[in-house]
Amino acid sequence: MKLFLKLIRDTKQSIGQFIAFVLVIAVGAFFYAGLVTYSNNLSAYTEGYFKEHNLSDLNVYYNQISKNDVASLSESEGITKMEGRYTFEATQAFEDDKASLKFHSIPVQNEINTPTIIEGSIPSKKDEILLDSHYAAEHHIHVGDQIRISTNERNFTFTISGLCENVEHAKKNEIQDHKTYGVAYMAEETIPEIVDGFYYNEIMIDAKEGYDIDKLGQSIEEQSKQEQLAYVSQVSKERTFSFSKINETIHNNNLMSKVIPFVLFVIEAIILFLAMSRMIDSQRKQVGIMKALGVKNRTIMLHYMGYPVLVSIIGSILGCAIADLVFVPFVTESSARAYSLPGITFSLSFFSIIPPIIFSSAFGILSCYLSGRAILKERAAQAMRPKPPKTMKKLLIERVPGMWRHIPYSYKLILRNIFLNKQKALASSIGVVVSAVLLITAFGTQSALLKVADQIEDVYNYDLRVDYTMDTSSDTLKLPYGIKNSYFLSTFPVEFIKDDKKENATLVVTEKENNLIHFFDENDKRISLENDGVLVPKSYADKYHILEGDLIKIKFTAPELKNKAVDMKVLKISTQYSNPSFYCTPAYLKSFDIDYSPTSLLVKANSSTDLLSVRNFFEQDHHADTIADKNDLKKSAQYILNQNSFVFIMFITCAVILSFGAIYTISSINIYERNRELATLKVLGYQKNKINRLIFLENIILTTFAVIVALPISGYIFSIIIKALSSTHQQIPDKLNVFILSVSVILAYLLTILSNLLLRRKISKINMIESLKSIE
Repeated sequence: MKLFLKLIRDTKQSIGQFIAFVLVIAVGAFFYAGLVTYSNNLSAYTEGYFKEHNLSDLNVYYNQISKNDVASLSESEGITKMEGRYTFEATQAFEDDKASLKFHSIPVQNEINTPTIIEGSIPSKKDEILLDSHYAAEHHIHVGDQIRISTNERNFTFTISGLCENVEHAKKNEIQDHKTYGVAYMAEETIPEIVDGFYYNEIMIDAKEGYDIDKLGQSIEEQSKQEQLAYVSQVSKERTFSFSKINETIHNNNLMSKVIPFVLFVIEAIILFLAMSRMIDSQRKQVGIMKALGVKNRTIMLHYMGYPVLVSIIGSILGCAIADLVFVPFVTESSARAYSLPGITFSLSFFSIIPPIIFSSAFGILSCYLSGRAILKERAAQAMRPKPPKTMKKLLIERVPGMWRHIPYSYKLILRNIFLNKQKALASSIGVVVSAVLLITAFGTQSALLKVADQIEDVYNYDLRVDYTMDTSSDTLKLPYGIKNSYFLSTFPVEFIKDDKKENATLVVTEKENNLIHFFDENDKRISLENDGVLVPKSYADKYHILEGDLIKIKFTAPELKNKAVDMKVLKISTQYSNPSFYCTPAYLKSFDIDYSPTSLLVKANSSTDLLSVRNFFEQDHHADTIADKNDLKKSAQYILNQNSFVFIMFITCAVILSFGAIYTISSINIYERNRELATLKVLGYQKNKINRLIFLENIILTTFAVIVALPISGYIFSIIIKALSSTHQQIPDKLNVFILSVSVILAYLLTILSNLLLRRKISKINMIESLKSIE
């Protein structure tokens, strides 16, 4: 009990140091709890959501297919359930704008891609529709309202029977724009009103558990062609935009939830280890007194181990509590902006507190054991005496004739103290090095995020991108007046194969002359397409160690290409931060006997005036599926910033807190260890401001040394963290610029100055008589 009271007294005497320790632990716990909560909750919810609403494993598209043909195809091997529906695009006009609506018919006995009813009911009449609830909210549409839509130059009026969200449209587009794009569902009996007949153009397939989807897709295609059905294409669940984006987010968040907390915990461990080692060493006299009073070595060790355990418990609880109040509400809002996932909630698990407590306590206990065992081996009388003064050798600077004489006395004191206590100075420097590295890494990640967003506008130089419907031929397309440049492109789903590893990817094929898409190498220099190779994203090159001139294996997964695999020559390595894709020319594609059928058109208009008429032309073209412009690119860049900025801003904030905690704690221990020396200077008549300046200059010198060491280390650590956070689907820039390094270094100095200012009071409170009392 008495030792516990001593622990409380020690804490009160160094309350600033205790708070700094708690903040250091709280930072790691905050990030761990917040990121793990987001990653685990999102993963668990989507898994259950997809299963509950039976997300289709395969969607197959036709020009038209009858109900009987669907029934015939449903008997194929590997199919649990098959449903047909009719899908079409429509537009809704408003006073000064218009929006696109994707319509699906709902099967009578709907078991695949079932909607979640938010309000109202499923349409039961041919003039009723079930509307996307987010789209309805954007346009203030309610159940019972009527909307007028246009499709194929015909107008239709529907009554809103209900509002819903659907599992297949959890992610609508890159920026989750609900205002310009929505989804609606109609009853099957409405189909004849739209197409003057009754047929489907899409089938949804629920495959048997574990059945090969590629094999099933090939079987469906072959059977469709045998029965002379108007087969167009197919898309597996993994290839759908919504499913792939959610999985990509879960994967990236899972990486972040491991990498960032791990980095913070390791830094905490280093700080805790250094500080606890110094703390026990500075209390050797008290250890000697306890030994003299008969306290067992084990009890003394447990007493000191109680300090890091207490700090870890309080810090972890505080960090998790702040995460619950700040981080969890943010990820809830962020998730709502990014996806349509009805009813998803993010709640902090009680067990999130346990890992930070265990990790922090373990390193604190270890540091106490390693630093305490040497003192505990000493006899009580020996421990109560101060360590004998070290023999001071001449410094190198003293051996330079005439130089030492001209150095002011204060600087001589500083230099002698640093070189006399090399180990303590090194320990202090390590703490500052760790802090500087953390600051550089935090600012570097934020800078990398900005570069990812900026590259979107640097890469794409077009005014409009027009994506055509799947059955459109480029030979039949007409282009309007006012176009300066236009280039076609086509996208192929492929599988990248390296040894026994496989990964889904995208191959984009476009003309060699296409100057509306810019490509850059790792040094940000422009590179171009050629007819004798493929551009490989750097994210793939880094992971699979691909070099220029290598041959890579690409397998075309579209069923019509029958899993054809080819060996492509690597032309160049291209830096692509968002949506990395392989690029080649039509000529190179044709060298593998694969036909080039463009699906999109990139357009550059002569002027802003011409752009309006060009856009209007494509909006009237019934072959055009979607149209995107520069504003969409800017929105995409802004969306990336909005979705990720909070995490990285909090990372910077936590880095600053952690760095301040490290610098303050180590500086505080330095002053405690030098009480006798500082008291001697006071007795000798040194003024307070001179003593403060002495300590300030010493800390600045140590910070300068630490910064010099930290600069090369930080680049290496930063590249490791970026590598851990990056994946083949998301490349993050791994280069630090001078501005980031400068800001981080300046901030390290400012934190050192702030620590010195806060510790001035501690210096002024040094009791000269108590500090100079003879131990004997």
